[in-house]
Amino acid sequence: MILAGLVRRGFNVSVPFGGGQPYDLIVDLGASAYLRVQCKMGWETKGCISFNSRTTDHGRGRQPYLGLADIFGVYFPVGDSIYLVPVAIASGYGVRLRLSDPRNNQRKGIRFAADYALDRWTHADLRGLVAGA
Repeated sequence: MILAGLVRRGFNVSVPFGGGQPYDLIVDLGASAYLRVQCKMGWETKGCISFNSRTTDHGRGRQPYLGLADIFGVYFPVGDSIYLVPVAIASGYGVRLRLSDPRNNQRKGIRFAADYALDRWTHADLRGLVAGA
């Protein structure tokens, strides 16, 4: 679903050949810029989309994706939606993206799902992630 969503939005996407890569897709952003995408499935937890942001590397336990992938592509089947979340901001073992405003109207420190929706991202935005790495 993430691959299809990226292609529908005009991104050139490749699937790595072979196994064992810490990313599932490669997005060609032009000008020799490539984005490594780790695909994840999101599930609903208390008004948020949750997903696991660590890899299980057999023998070493849970490891962060920092330096191994650039962005998480998160498919949320409940809303049939896709989100792109930079690996650099996805610390911890799991990440939550808020689907609606909290009851106390808190905004600081909250990641809203709408801010990471696939339609929000342009080629330039994604190229900036690679350049900023």
